[in-house]
Parts: sequence; C-alpha cells; structure tokens
Amino acid sequence: MAAQTATSTCGLIDSFGRRVTYLRLSVTDRCDLRCVYCMSEDMTFRSRRDILSLDELARLARLFIARGIDKLRITGGEPLVRPGILGLFEELSQPLRDGSLRELTLTTNGTQLARFADDLARTGVRRINVSLDTLDPERFRMLTRGGSLAKVLEGIAAARAAGLAVKLNAVALKDGTEGEIDELVAFAHDRSMTLSLIETMPLGDVGIDRLDQYLPLDALRRRIEERWTLIDVPMRSGGPARYARVAETGGLIGFITPHTHNFCADCNRVRITASGTLHTCLGQDDATDLRTLLRTGGTDDDLVRIIDVALGRKPKGHDFVLSRGAATQIARKMSETGG
Repeated sequence: MAAQTATSTCGLIDSFGRRVTYLRLSVTDRCDLRCVYCMSEDMTFRSRRDILSLDELARLARLFIARGIDKLRITGGEPLVRPGILGLFEELSQPLRDGSLRELTLTTNGTQLARFADDLARTGVRRINVSLDTLDPERFRMLTRGGSLAKVLEGIAAARAAGLAVKLNAVALKDGTEGEIDELVAFAHDRSMTLSLIETMPLGDVGIDRLDQYLPLDALRRRIEERWTLIDVPMRSGGPARYARVAETGGLIGFITPHTHNFCADCNRVRITASGTLHTCLGQDDATDLRTLLRTGGTDDDLVRIIDVALGRKPKGHDFVLSRGAATQIARKMSETGG
C-alpha cells in the first residue's frame, strides 16, 4: 500500500467552526447478522466491484489523518468479515506508532472476535465497541435473526483476555430493553466495561416501523434510576455519548440521544461508506463521491478539494422524525453508513 501525501495539511473545519477530528470508515456493507433495527431480513448488498479495495481505504485513511483526523474507527456492516481486514489494521498501525493517529478502534458485533482479538491488540487497537442488545439467548436470536449469543460472549472474553478495553453498545428497544436493563448494567460493570445506550434511528427500510421499536432514553433512564443511582459526569470519549456514573458499581453508562437531546452542536465526525461516499452527517442525505476520483487518477490534492467542499456543506445538525410510516426518512441503511 504505497503512501501518498496531500500538499494541504490544514485541519478539517466546517462552516460552523467545528473541527473534524474523528473519521468512521466503513470497510464493508455485509454482516453475518441481520439485526432488526439495522437491516432487512432479505438484504441486497452492493456489488463487490463497488466496494473500495483495502488499498483505497488505506489511502483515504492516510489522507484524513494528514488533515487532522486523530481518531479512526473501522466499521461495517461487520468489519471483521471483510477478507484481508487485518492487513488494513496493520497498515494503519504506522500512524499510531509515529503519533499522527491517536486512536485506532472498531465497532463489531463480536462474532469474529475470538479469532481476531490478539491480532487487533498487536496492531495497536486498545479499545473496541461491541454491539450487545440482550443477554437472553432466545431474544438475541430473534433480534439478530439467527445469531448466537454464546459466540459473542466468547468474543468479548477473548477481547478482554487480549487486553482490549470493551464498551458495550445496546440499542434501546421498546418492549424489551426496560425489562433487562439491570442485567445489562450488572454484566458490563462486573467486567469493568462501559455500557452505552442508543436510541434507534430512522435509517433505511428494515421492514419494521421504527415507531414500534423506539424507546426514548429519557424513559429508560428513569427506569434505570429505579434500581441504580446515576451521577452525571463530564467525561467525553470523542463521540456523542453523555455519561453518568453508577454509584453502586462505579461503572459508566453512556446515553446517545439523537431524538430526545440533539448532540450536533459540537459534532466532530464524518463517515465514509465502504463504497467510497463521504457523509458529513449521519442524519442527512448529504453525499460526496470519493470513489470516482480514487479510480480515475485523482491526486490527493484533488481529493482534498472535494472533501473541503463537502465540509463546507456539513449541516448544522440532523432532524430525525419518528412518526408512523417514517421508516425511510434516510434511505441508506445503518449497515451502509457504518453507524
């Protein structure tokens, strides 16, 4: 993977003065699970020729790092099902070693972690996010349309044994999460893991009305406080979560609230899909094609110019609307965007 260096090294700043320092880079739209809030049961994935090669992904990552990105999260789909993915992590370990990248991490469903945890740690990954919405094996099979909870728990154990800090992500779902939130808190905190709770977002048609899934985190927090004492803390992890410490456990709970408490004022993130589309806002339809330039001889300076134009159009914020029939407010699915 040959390095190229853009001549422009100024930071990425949008028209509202927000400095972008965090890139979420999707490496595949494919996944070995079919979570009900993320995908439809019968998915049609992009042609493999439309997906960026590992060299193309590495080039974009290096370009954004040169422009001031210091946190890079690899996402999917499920990133660990991408053939050769470890090579990308090995390539990106260099900017970790030279200090130009502060953190390299990933979000995973955990199914492949038992196989990859040691190698991820070797390449410089220090912490990961694992999606885990339930500790009930039957409910897990239902939510993932056939997945194995035991396999994910094995992966979490392997990650911890490899020295990786693990944060659990749980999507708050009506008629389910409230009933087992105490178990999720205890499971995470007994293992020194942070638990982040996320409101479901209207991204893509998944065959279920989002309103039937939606559980506002204000309501879930009230339910948590029936059992636990929450103390708000100013800690930030680089993402949109607001944190509270549980007095009884000493552990943290993060609340990611795209509906009930908009977190856009200090947004520092952009996303690139596996097919090479730059999205400067998760909740808007803005899109900038980077793949065409990558494949038609565009220089790094050419890419910098269109990235800067895209940053200039980064919206002030998203405006998610949840109402009956609003499932396709944003046409692209979460699995395409990378969360």
